[in-house]
Amino acid sequence: MVKRAKRMQSIAGLAKNKEQNAARLLGQKQQFLEQQCERLKELESYREEYARKFQSHSSLGLDARRMNEYRVFLEKLNMAIVQQREHITQATGDCDICQKSWMNTRIHSKALDKVVDRFKIEEMKQQDKREQNELDERAIQLGLTRRDD
Repeated sequence: MVKRAKRMQSIAGLAKNKEQNAARLLGQKQQFLEQQCERLKELESYREEYARKFQSHSSLGLDARRMNEYRVFLEKLNMAIVQQREHITQATGDCDICQKSWMNTRIHSKALDKVVDRFKIEEMKQQDKREQNELDERAIQLGLTRRDD
């Protein structure tokens, strides 16, 4: 006979696997977000460097074509930075969703663990009660047998 704790333990194991998968996915999403933030820092740093270069060259005097090239490139960098910020916003939202999902699976897993523990305690109490009843029965049997002697 398979006991309730044993049956519930397999269900709790599945929930634990689901929790671990959710945690792994959350870790991946957080790592991706960190990479996107690092990429933004690189773009902003490159833009600042390029703007400084543009300023120093323009103070020396640039022709209109060269000045326009600098301006167009800075605009492209600015657009790339705006797009990168949008990627970060999306990645942050994904992280939030994954974190909530992980928390829900964790709560569910912990609840099932508690149910398994409760079933085990109940089964141990029942087993102790059965054993005590058997001991009482033997004691009664021994008492009756000794009186018969």
